[in-house]
Amino acid sequence: MNRAVLDALPLLPFFLPASGGQRYCLLHLPPPGQAARGGILYVHPFAEELNKSRHVAAAQARAFAAAGYSVLQIDLFGCGDSSGDFNEARWDIWHNDLHLACAWLAQRVDGPLSVWGLRLGALLALDFASRAPLPLARLLLWQPELDGRRSIDRFLRLRLATGMLAGGSQEAPGQARATLANGEPVEVAGYLLAPELAQAIDGVSASTLQPSVPVYWLDYQAPAQTAAPLPSLARQWREHGAAVHVATFGDGPFWHSGELLACPQLLDATRALCRDWLDAERTPP
Repeated sequence: MNRAVLDALPLLPFFLPASGGQRYCLLHLPPPGQAARGGILYVHPFAEELNKSRHVAAAQARAFAAAGYSVLQIDLFGCGDSSGDFNEARWDIWHNDLHLACAWLAQRVDGPLSVWGLRLGALLALDFASRAPLPLARLLLWQPELDGRRSIDRFLRLRLATGMLAGGSQEAPGQARATLANGEPVEVAGYLLAPELAQAIDGVSASTLQPSVPVYWLDYQAPAQTAAPLPSLARQWREHGAAVHVATFGDGPFWHSGELLACPQLLDATRALCRDWLDAERTPP
């Protein structure tokens, strides 16, 4: 489907009433006159990665809509254009946001519900799926963060890098962690990280979350790299009975790139990896 047709697909921006205010949402709809084959909820990544990846997520959402799915993008509490400040965000509030979004989709779409997450959003999607109040059909994971503590450690390293670039006094490694442990927030690249959120993310690891639905997993692989082996966690999940489908893409790490990457390889790889349900004929009622 060409770009003009994709851009012409129905798009509904709205605010979803929720605890603590409202959540900004974008609903991508199938072509006019075509009933939705199912619903897909997108879970965005952490902090500034949300902004850097919006264009790629929107392009994939349009592609899913063109294939007949209603796709809901939601800004979680304290993120994007939703209510709350980032320092007020909490992991359990984000869980509640996903529950609310899934319930909203389920009330309006006949067909299976899928959850698709990017980076820390993928880890949140996994954690949510392990205790989702509604049945889910599948998970789509783009470059998933697999360990919450390591994710926060990488985020905190941005603080050190920013300080070095600014030419100020260098902060001792581990100082940010000590500040959080003392119950105080830490500012990282313009984002004030609350100790409660950091502690909750620290406690989440994909290795303890055995998926009960099929998983479609895409990782970035640099062009110069040799063929990537199957991730050890994917192998572990398979050994415990999960259906795990894995592929790679080579466009680049768009979630932290200084320039906007179009990522056609990622979109093509997603289409190929998910062809068993994207290309399936819709079962008549």
